[in-house]
Amino acid sequence: MNFALCRDDAVAYLRALPDRSVDLMVTDPAYESLEKHRAVGTTTRLKQSAASSNTWFEIFKNERFADFFAQAHRVLSDNAHLYFLCDQETMFVAKPIAEEAGFRFWKPIVWDKVTIGMGYHYRARYELVLFFEKGKRKLNDLGVPDVLAFPRVRGGYPTEKPVPLLQVLVEQSSSEGERVCDPFMGSGSTGVAALSRGRDFLGGDLAENAIERARARLLEEGGTEVTTSELARPGRGQLGLLL
Repeated sequence: MNFALCRDDAVAYLRALPDRSVDLMVTDPAYESLEKHRAVGTTTRLKQSAASSNTWFEIFKNERFADFFAQAHRVLSDNAHLYFLCDQETMFVAKPIAEEAGFRFWKPIVWDKVTIGMGYHYRARYELVLFFEKGKRKLNDLGVPDVLAFPRVRGGYPTEKPVPLLQVLVEQSSSEGERVCDPFMGSGSTGVAALSRGRDFLGGDLAENAIERARARLLEEGGTEVTTSELARPGRGQLGLLL
């Protein structure tokens, strides 16, 4: 399978993609409420890792969600899903903005991290995955529950999500040969999930370290790197055609 990576701001990255050039989007922005969690000592997600002296990522402000969801809606195929990982506070901000952009909100899916993490009023054990739809697309397996239990990734890239969790979303909302996009890709877990399930991957991130890590993981997964213009061709939609 093919993948293409780009170092750019998420909105600018999406603006450069053609209309209807993506079949599924799964993404996890560095949402604004992380700053509040850090201020009260309930997250370490914005700290620098001992493995690198680089700054990991910049906060994506709530005021930019309108542009993000507008561009996400434009680049997605006519019948496609968007999975947006966030906390409970960001959910109430993002949901109405996404709906204004044209998405249908189905429900929040709960990612159960199995073990508790940090917290102030009740320690954190879950994160939300907001399930949005453009047009109408049936899930591939209607028997999958809305609570998905997968252990959190420890000692990896900050905010790194477990590949098995993302594989469920990829399998549910795309077919082999289609294109999965993550404009806040971090270390590339969504891309690994996509390639492992026979999908192509388009990924973007501002951090150079993220690009390097993602490229190494995707090559190890057996992917072939191509340019974004080669992979993000308009009109392919959900045909699953080979390039």
